[in-house]
Amino acid sequence: MSNIDAIHAGSPPAAPKASPLSGHTSSPWFNILAGVVVVAGIIYAGYHLASDLSVVRDTRVYPFILLGVALFIALSFEFVNGFHDTANAVATVIYTHSLPPNFAVIWSGAFNFLGVLISSGAVAFGIVSLLPVELILQVGSGAGFAMVFALLIAAIIWNLGTWYFGLPSSSSHTLIGSIMGVGLMNQLMAASSSGTSGVDWAQATKIGESLLFSPLIGFSLAALLLMIAKALIPVPALYQEPKGNKPPPLAIRALLVLTCTGVSFAHGSNDGQKGMGLIMLILIGTVPTAYALNRTMHEQDVDRFVAVSTQAQEALGHYAKGPAPADPHQGAVEIVRSRSITPETLPALVALGATIQQQVNAAHSLDKVPSGEMVNIRNEMYLVSEGLRFLGKSKIAVSGADKGTLAQYKTQLDNSTKFIPPWVKVAVAIALGLGTMIGWKRIVVTVGERIGKTHLTYAQGASAELVAMLTIGAADMYGLPVSTTHVLSSGVAGTMVANRSGLQWATVRNLLMAWVLTLPVSIALAGGLYWLLRTLL
Repeated sequence: MSNIDAIHAGSPPAAPKASPLSGHTSSPWFNILAGVVVVAGIIYAGYHLASDLSVVRDTRVYPFILLGVALFIALSFEFVNGFHDTANAVATVIYTHSLPPNFAVIWSGAFNFLGVLISSGAVAFGIVSLLPVELILQVGSGAGFAMVFALLIAAIIWNLGTWYFGLPSSSSHTLIGSIMGVGLMNQLMAASSSGTSGVDWAQATKIGESLLFSPLIGFSLAALLLMIAKALIPVPALYQEPKGNKPPPLAIRALLVLTCTGVSFAHGSNDGQKGMGLIMLILIGTVPTAYALNRTMHEQDVDRFVAVSTQAQEALGHYAKGPAPADPHQGAVEIVRSRSITPETLPALVALGATIQQQVNAAHSLDKVPSGEMVNIRNEMYLVSEGLRFLGKSKIAVSGADKGTLAQYKTQLDNSTKFIPPWVKVAVAIALGLGTMIGWKRIVVTVGERIGKTHLTYAQGASAELVAMLTIGAADMYGLPVSTTHVLSSGVAGTMVANRSGLQWATVRNLLMAWVLTLPVSIALAGGLYWLLRTLL
């Protein structure tokens, strides 16, 4: 019987085995390296941010103070995310003695960093698409900032609370719940719900399913993989508790380090994106001149955009019925708000696309668009791109040739508006890594010692990490956010069941409770904070 089980049963606890982390202290070199990386990241991000802001002609101090506060809160979310999700990646290599704790954290942080740097941005903007459309289009307003602040602060509060109690709660789950809370409160506060959007339930359901099924997949596949390994690799030492601090055999050690590396990389490329889309909304809202449009698109890119835009308008004309509305912008807003499109509403997209083409062609380059027009052009591009997304899901039978043309056009629109500067990726990676270096121990102890009744074996660690790496990597390919925490902790539980090691039900119960409560608590927190901030701002 484990200590936790014994306590809950009311009987005296058995003498505990020494934890691999008992008496562990951070090396001075570890702290020095962390400090150097943080300082270097701040210098790099600060220099490039200052360079981007050099085009801003606004002499007021207020937007820059607001920008600083908003970036601090957004990076704090990523910092706390490092407590939870990144710490999961190192639990198995530490508890199987494959890597020393300090080196494991540094190794994981390095590959998180690489994962963030090469991330596509699909997950980042998939998260943003859940937000109410009017708040996205007016992100520089008081309501827009209330939205961003409310969902980030709510996510930070819940993540910090669960970390304090050593519960591997999902940052992804928390952020989705916060977004739903803001959307619901936005609709409740509207004078007329017909003119205000709430939660995109179709997209929320899709993301919710990925968050729901990923732990089930982690549990089942990790258990199955361990049973297959037992049948094909009959080496008893792989399925027994490690002896002292002895590392595993070389091949297993290499697999454990490889899977830790893969989980860390996949975490960076998936979870690391979740705050990026919100940071971009913050930048667009506070300093639109620098970030509303992708200023790296120059004349040759604009020529290509105009050519594809002309073809796309012709393709859309094949399916549009009736004249364009008097206000194409509002017509496109209604398409996105209702999340549906018909041949009768399609002319609004055609007309708005023609307006965008004229504006971009007149400027010759996106960095030459007048500052007063940048936000409007960005919003129009966003609306047309989202309209094309809904067209792809509609019952309108679009030909194969026209689908190809419209896909190229949507890519051009997204390249103009859905971009993430390298310094943002570096800042997020540094925040994630720093969070891991400071807060990793609580979550690592839970995963390594408190899920199963026995010490994690070499084969269990390898099975759980391998399944987590493949699951998160596949989700990233399809632009779906999944929880590293849920996948890995459920994978460890699955291997404990497959190995007949038994589970510490007190911990499992707490994990399930955190999983069940995360959505309603984050919805309530974010909704309440949004109402409060809307009242104040």
